[in-house]
Amino acid sequence: MNSPWEWVKQTCIRLGIKPADRILVVRIETQTLQFYRAGELVKSHVISTSKRPPSNVKDSLGTPRGLHVIAERIGAGQPPGMVFKARVPTGKHFSELPDADQHPNLITSRILWLRGLEPGLNAGANVDTYDRYIYIHGTNHEDRLGKPQSAGCVLMSNREIVELYEEVRAGDFVWIE
Repeated sequence: MNSPWEWVKQTCIRLGIKPADRILVVRIETQTLQFYRAGELVKSHVISTSKRPPSNVKDSLGTPRGLHVIAERIGAGQPPGMVFKARVPTGKHFSELPDADQHPNLITSRILWLRGLEPGLNAGANVDTYDRYIYIHGTNHEDRLGKPQSAGCVLMSNREIVELYEEVRAGDFVWIE
């Protein structure tokens, strides 16, 4: 059972939920995200996950593992590079900000907010992915993609997160391994 599609199907059976047709697979070890539709690989992306070890625990700043769902899609119609604060567009492209404000990883372009589906692993109590505000989103540091650099989120290039956003829906699954 090496295929992520098989892992997702088995996890869905265990949880008693129907598998989604579209699945994103985040591979922390290789810093990649694959988009599958009906079990077929559609596209692969270079990403960045946490600079800390993977962790599902609150305040760990690690990228959480396991089966998740896209709970909310935020940012439709915003231009690539738009900076978001508290999930609201600021009206500014990251390049318009002073250098000091560009130093941290900014949330840009689009947000796919994740909710864990596995109670005790990534849902509930102190391991809740949604309550930790874990997203897949664009970054102002595209030159660093492919190396761990986030505080738990999954970072993508602005162009690629906009493209992916158009392909996925709330309710689609995200498997993080």
